[in-house]
Amino acid sequence: MTNIAIIYYSGYGHTAKLAEAVIQGVRDKGATPFEIRIPDDGVIGDADWAAIEAADGLIYGSPTYMGNVAWQFKRFADASSKPWLKQAWAEKIAGGFTVSASTVGDKGETMSWLITFAQQHGQLWVGPALLPNNALSHTPDDVNWSGFSTGLMGIARSDSTPEQGPFPGDLQAGRLYGQRIAELAAHHAIARQVAA
Repeated sequence: MTNIAIIYYSGYGHTAKLAEAVIQGVRDKGATPFEIRIPDDGVIGDADWAAIEAADGLIYGSPTYMGNVAWQFKRFADASSKPWLKQAWAEKIAGGFTVSASTVGDKGETMSWLITFAQQHGQLWVGPALLPNNALSHTPDDVNWSGFSTGLMGIARSDSTPEQGPFPGDLQAGRLYGQRIAELAAHHAIARQVAA
């Protein structure tokens, strides 16, 4: 059984809604998701750390605040220096997602930071591999309407509730992304067992 840890912070519930879509995608592929919602103080528990180390894949998520991850996620990341030192998370499949109110909203900077974080831990980053839906006829209901490629990026307008955003296309992209990471993590785990 493939285990995927989804570690994220959500301030207003929009990022949590995108996380739910990713988690559903992980389940679609028969993998077991372990949801770790970082609390408002940025401190996760011992069981969470153990689940991360035991997971075959890790998916990181945070809203984009001022062009980067939320400080709560950064506190979690800073606390990961102990597993980093022994490269305990190395060779795991990794991916990430973020949400902001604007169509662009500097989400790319947040995604670059998440990729760097995963690379510091020696992980294998996976992008969504979704073509953009960027014709005049396309709307936010279409998958990858905003044209992301490095990670999953959602839009939730500043005055929207979590029921109103992220957009339907972002949620479908989240489900597809969860499926992709779960599938690749399963293949990678088998390959590592065969190599051992």
